[in-house]
Parts: sequence; C-alpha cells; structure tokens
Amino acid sequence: MRVHHLSCLTFCPLSARLVNGRGSLFERGRMEAHCLLIETERHGLVLVDTGIGVDDCADPKGRLGGLFTRVLIGTSTPSVAQTALKQIEALGFRASDVRHIVPTHLDLDHAGGLPDFPHATVHVMAAEKDAALLRRTMPEKSRYRPVHFAHGPKWSTYEAKGERWRGFEAVRALEGLPPEIFLIPLAGHSRGHACVGVEGASGGPLVHCGDAYFHRAAIDDARAPMPAGLRVFEQRLAFDRSRVAENHARLRALREGGDVRVFCAHDPEEYDALRTAAEVAPELRRAG
Repeated sequence: MRVHHLSCLTFCPLSARLVNGRGSLFERGRMEAHCLLIETERHGLVLVDTGIGVDDCADPKGRLGGLFTRVLIGTSTPSVAQTALKQIEALGFRASDVRHIVPTHLDLDHAGGLPDFPHATVHVMAAEKDAALLRRTMPEKSRYRPVHFAHGPKWSTYEAKGERWRGFEAVRALEGLPPEIFLIPLAGHSRGHACVGVEGASGGPLVHCGDAYFHRAAIDDARAPMPAGLRVFEQRLAFDRSRVAENHARLRALREGGDVRVFCAHDPEEYDALRTAAEVAPELRRAG
C-alpha cells in the first residue's frame, strides 16, 4: 500500500499572525487542504478527502460562496492543477481509477471534488450525509454546498459503532475496502465528523484527523498556544464545542503514544513534513 500526500487547495487566510502564529497581522497566512491518495493492490485508488473540484476553480464565488472565497482564498483564482483530479492524472492515473472516497466530513473544502469522481463510492458516517443533504441549520447551509452532491454520489454510510482501536471506536467494515482503511467516528466539528485511519503504509499507522483540530499546538502540550485566530475559527465552526475540546485531549494521547502519525487537514507544517517523508521513503527503499 502506497500513500501519496496531496494538497488539493492552498488557502491564503487573512492574517498570518493569527493563523500561523508568526508573520504580520496584515499579510496573508497559509493553510493546506491535506488529502491522501492510497494505492491498493486489489481495491483501486482510495482518496481521503478531495479538496475543492475543477468546477469550483472556474467559479469559486458561485460554488464556494463569497465569504469563504474572500476570507480564506483571497483575490487569487484557485489552481485547477492543484485539484485532486489533475494531480491524480499527473501521476499517470485516470479519474475512473479512484474507486473509493473516504471524506473525514462533507464541508465544501473536503468534499468539493466529489463531482470529479462520479463513479467512486463515498464512505461517510450516516449522520454526516444527513447533515450535508438536509442542511437543518444556518451554519450547515453555509458549510455544505448542494452543488457538490447534485451528481448523486454513490453513498455507503455507517453508524458510529464498531471495534476498539487505540481507545477509539473504529468502523472497519467499509464496503469494498480492506480493513486497513477505517473510520474513527469523532463528531464535534460537524455532526458526523470522522478521522480516517490507515494501516499498512510505510512508516507506520496514519490517522487523518480532518478538522478535529486545526493546528498542531491543539494536541501538543509542549508547543506554544494555538494561534488566536484559528482558535476562534475552530470554535465558531464547531457543531459541538465541548466535544471538540474532548477530541483534542484524546488525539493528544494518541500522538503521545509515539507510533501513530496523527495529522489534521490544514496545518501546513504537518503537511510539509509528511509530504517530504513520503517522497524520501521510495528512495530509501530502492537504496536498500
């Protein structure tokens, strides 16, 4: 099993100081939409989160919303070349090779690329699918964009129950996928948010935490406090703020275990480190 770390959107949010913890208050910061592309032997390609899609790049304000575009992207047009589809094609694959998509949740920057892979099965917690399609509250009307689901995705939904894994519930029976790829239900940021676990990859187990946290300081007591802007942003977006805090503590304990690589969707330093390690690993294997 080979894992590629892709950034499927580079955000330029307002205020590097408030978002990245360094730089000027008035310069744009940096965040990434960290996705995984997993090559499996018998199950085709598996995509964990999608970033935004090709059509979103052509009409960001219309498809993603003016506030999202103005605050998080800025005046630049999102790069089509950075979409999951174009990066997958650049690796020599076709869209149809992506047979499974496992989103951590269905916010627009995590599921915007679903229309680019209309034949893939989308594995998601049942509560998250319902939240995205029903859009019961004003925040959910903003965070979920109907245009991303208009093609009628092939849903495969799951309840928050299963075996235990490192102290977490784990849903391993994902239809058509090996047990090494599994969901870890962790609601809080959204109704049906889940982390995605991957075993069998070089370097040890991976846990893609999506938006269970936004900055590495949130789950690392040894670091400086989480940047103020991200802390406020995280709280405002949370479906259940108390559970977000609980999830930070649980993920902190998991990371402190030492052998699991825990990372979120938007921290640029986590992305850079994992991307570099993944690129170096094949060279080390060949040298060996």
